[in-house]
Amino acid sequence: MLYGVMRFGEYAAEWKAGQRDLGPASVRHLDSLLEHHVLPLLGSRRMDTFEHRVVEGFIRAMERAGVGLATQANAFDKLKAILLDAHRLGLFEDHPLAGVKPPQYDSKRAVIPSPEQLQQIRVAGDDRFWLIADLMSGCGMRNGEAAAVNLRNIVADDVYRITEQVNQTTGT
Repeated sequence: MLYGVMRFGEYAAEWKAGQRDLGPASVRHLDSLLEHHVLPLLGSRRMDTFEHRVVEGFIRAMERAGVGLATQANAFDKLKAILLDAHRLGLFEDHPLAGVKPPQYDSKRAVIPSPEQLQQIRVAGDDRFWLIADLMSGCGMRNGEAAAVNLRNIVADDVYRITEQVNQTTGT
C-alpha cells in the first residue's frame, strides 16, 4: 500500500508495532493518548493531507474540548513522533510540523496545604481517605502510591519502600 493514501489510524498502528522498546506502562499510555485524543480527530485522515494547519487544528480542538495542558503536550508529542517517522519516509514535501507552536505544559509550583487545610482534608472523607491524606502529606507519596500501600513493602521497622502504585487507567 502506498503510505500517502493510507489513513492516519492505519499508519499509527503500523508505527506503534515498530515501538518494541516500550514497557507495558508506556504502551498503555500511548494507547490511551491515541484512542482518546489523536485517533478520534485524525484517524481517518489520509497521510498525504497533513500540513501545519491540520496540526494546528488538532491542538485547537483539544483546547476547545478542555483537554489539560499536560495531556495536550503528550498527545502532540505522539503525533509529532508519528509524523516525523512519515517525514523520514518522504511522505511530505514540507514538514507538517513546521511553524507549529506545541502546547506548553507549565507545571505550577506545588501548593502545600496549611495545617488547617490539611485538617479539613482529613475529615472530609472516611478512614481510607484519611489514611491516604496522611500518607501523602506525611510521607510525600503521590495519589497512586498512597492507594497501593500494603504490608509487603515494609522492609524494616521504620522503612517503607514504594514499589507499587495504582494505575489510574486500569485501576490495578
